[in-house]
Amino acid sequence: MASATTFYDFKPLDKRGNEVPLSDYKGKVVLVVNTASKCGFTPQYAGLEKLYKSVREKHGDNFVILGFPCNQFGNQEPGSNEEIQQFCQVNYGVTFPIMAKVDVNGDNASPLFQWLKAQQPGILGLKRVKWNFEKFLVGKDGTVKGRWASTTKPESLESTILEELAK
Repeated sequence: MASATTFYDFKPLDKRGNEVPLSDYKGKVVLVVNTASKCGFTPQYAGLEKLYKSVREKHGDNFVILGFPCNQFGNQEPGSNEEIQQFCQVNYGVTFPIMAKVDVNGDNASPLFQWLKAQQPGILGLKRVKWNFEKFLVGKDGTVKGRWASTTKPESLESTILEELAK
């Protein structure tokens, strides 16, 4: 989607395969995370849920986390969309939206992730996601405000998210 200028130009699929216009999130701060159920970083689901609840207690629905399952890193997300939903709810009590499984790199990469990587390249300017649980923060204006590696704990992003919400 070369013509995309903001986050709001995309319509990724939800867990049921329905388009979700990201324009529904205009004026909100959104944390986009590529996730996996069988990864060493999978316990970050708990941290993401804690962060989600903590920020929403103070700012209501002005903050959203969108999880995008991806099976491109060591086949660590082999399940169906339904199995992934079940895993997230049963094991981590996830209440934030988990979208349909996507590719984040390569020829079949989701247009959203192509755009996110172009807006905020990784280390050395690389336009690829390195591993599961990379995080992109989208501001209220629909532009990428930050990107963090898998090793960054979700809870450590709370102050950055609160600063973005205050703008």
